[in-house]
Amino acid sequence: MTRAVLADTGPLYAAVDPHDARHKQAVSELCKLDREKREIVVAYSTLLEAYTMVLHRLGRDTASDWLTDMADAAMVNPTAEDYQRAAAKIATLTDQPITLFDATVAILAARLNLEVWTYDHHFDVMRVGVWR
Repeated sequence: MTRAVLADTGPLYAAVDPHDARHKQAVSELCKLDREKREIVVAYSTLLEAYTMVLHRLGRDTASDWLTDMADAAMVNPTAEDYQRAAAKIATLTDQPITLFDATVAILAARLNLEVWTYDHHFDVMRVGVWR
């Protein structure tokens, strides 16, 4: 998976919401990822978080369409050990409001040797490679 990026919720959501402040950026980056022939990998935990945001903010129809579009994405399931390591990472960064979702993505990125496609500065704090 060297030609892949691990997606965070922010860009996935921004790409679908035309009113999101980063919508144009997300769409542009999707095009760039396509030009670079990079696969977008999505953790199932990220899929759950993003789907919930789309559902609550944009409604059932948009969420259903989005979920159908996501069916073709490469998915990865975090392991129990990934979640344990994510919890341990959060415990070392007590001055930061890092979510378990983000810490899990950080751990997956390290394990899979992937950069993260994100807009969240906490990945820099966690010292994770960010695709830009």
